[in-house]
Amino acid sequence: MAKENEAISMEIDDKKTDQMNPKFSINVLQLLKSAQMQHGLRHGDYTRYRRYCTARLRRLYKSLKFTHGQGKYNKRAITETTVTEVRYLHVLLYTAERAWSHAMEKRQLPNGPVPCQRIYLIGRLRKAVKWASLFAQLCAVKGDSRTSLEAEAYASFMKGTLLFELEQNWETALMSFKSARAVYEQLGKYGDIENQILCRERVQELDPNINYCSIKAGKSNIKTSELADMGQMEGPALDLFKAKLEAVMDEARSQQAASMTEFNWLGHRFPVANAKTRVSILKAVPAEKKVVMYDKIFAAYHEARSCIRKDLVNAGDTENVKDDLSGLDKAVSAVLGQRTIERNQLLVSIAKSKFSRNRDDKVEKATKPEGLVRLYDLLIQNASDLSDLVTSRRDSTPEEVAFAEEFELKNQVFRAERCFYLAKSYSLAGKRAEAYVLYSRARSLAESTLQKLKAMSSFDKDIIQDLEVLYNNSRSNICIEHAAGIMEEEKAPEKLTKGVSNISLAEGGNKAEIFLLEKLDVYESLVADPNSKGVPHIEPFPPVFQAVPRNPIVLDIAFNSIEFPSLESRMKKEKKGLISRFWG
Repeated sequence: MAKENEAISMEIDDKKTDQMNPKFSINVLQLLKSAQMQHGLRHGDYTRYRRYCTARLRRLYKSLKFTHGQGKYNKRAITETTVTEVRYLHVLLYTAERAWSHAMEKRQLPNGPVPCQRIYLIGRLRKAVKWASLFAQLCAVKGDSRTSLEAEAYASFMKGTLLFELEQNWETALMSFKSARAVYEQLGKYGDIENQILCRERVQELDPNINYCSIKAGKSNIKTSELADMGQMEGPALDLFKAKLEAVMDEARSQQAASMTEFNWLGHRFPVANAKTRVSILKAVPAEKKVVMYDKIFAAYHEARSCIRKDLVNAGDTENVKDDLSGLDKAVSAVLGQRTIERNQLLVSIAKSKFSRNRDDKVEKATKPEGLVRLYDLLIQNASDLSDLVTSRRDSTPEEVAFAEEFELKNQVFRAERCFYLAKSYSLAGKRAEAYVLYSRARSLAESTLQKLKAMSSFDKDIIQDLEVLYNNSRSNICIEHAAGIMEEEKAPEKLTKGVSNISLAEGGNKAEIFLLEKLDVYESLVADPNSKGVPHIEPFPPVFQAVPRNPIVLDIAFNSIEFPSLESRMKKEKKGLISRFWG
């Protein structure tokens, strides 16, 4: 009996201690992901995220009344006894995030951090590790088991990030990233669907860092190309890895540029003496066809052209060097034009996929035919500029002539496509005659271009297949527009008769519309019923004519028929003098 009483008293004591020291719960990964995506890191803006963390900390300090004094700074440490509610743990978490985002902001400088900025960057990462470790220690005491586990994973990630940037202790960094990955891998098996997805994304973000550390520690033989494929993933945890990978790729390009002596284009061999020009040309080699990648390619080619033109200025009167540099500039410009056409064709394929998508799909806005017409205008201009650039020399080689002819045919393909989608826009506007003529023009362009392409054995078969589809679509749309135009012409007199018969001279016409001012005692929403086509009106406008009383008009029509009496007898006679009597 005494033992039972002791057990009961121990249970009561445990309940009292749990009530006095409650276990806090924080979904660390979900909280951080939500804050990062909403405040800048969706677009890689670390400055905006750092300012958010600063504002968030200011609000937490004020709400907790945990400020550090006014004027003079009084340090107030957060210890185990201080943490009486979950917001104290949030202070530690956002302080670590602020230091980490500040370091990543310095890492994102255009030419990388200079030595003094790198020292500051590493100092901010050390601060992030310090606050993350304190956060993990207090979560182990004050948080529940899941919160403690996530805090440990967060602290391990921060420690691995610091060692990754210091480029030392690769084995320790590898162990830190692996321990964080193991935690997130286990957490991804439990909880709701959103949490599982976040944990799996975090695991995928940590894999490239782990592989890179394994290579540096000598425990893996993964190729640089495989790391580059991993670098195409998105996520804040990958930004430091991408910076390191870019540095590795630049080093590899520099080594490759040392062996690059000339640039081959259409049978010409142009010597490349400038090392910067070599690296820029190698940097512009497309790894994959993505719109974002083309921006980097264009930047690299423009950098190469600027280096070439500087060399032209410094070449002096050396004619051979000038000719080589001018030819190299022309070759790089031509390749840049080709890449521009490829990028615009990729945009066209994306727009076409949206155009052919079901119109009822409200997830993404469908492309209008006018958008495709504008894209094909750009392609036509790009193809014309490229053909003019290649044929600008008098002594053109056979390779240059074939190249120009190829892009002339591509120009005709683009014109046929543009004409087709221009006809689509007229068809949607109900202009049948214009659409019929444009479809006929598209069909004739496609037919003539197909004959030329089939005569060439080296042309792309995909373009021929697309052009055949365009030809068949133009033929079918010609028939549709012809039939629709005849039907509309047949129905036109019927519609006109029906419209004339509905015309009424009565007040308000034939519309039995009741205005809002006529039913003020009944509530009706101003936006009207969702099933109705129009919006209710407050009052008829312009107002209808009303009869207004006015003064009567008197018309005296008997005036000309009345004979009035003579009044000469009543008129005053004039008196005459003596002389006037004799002389009349």
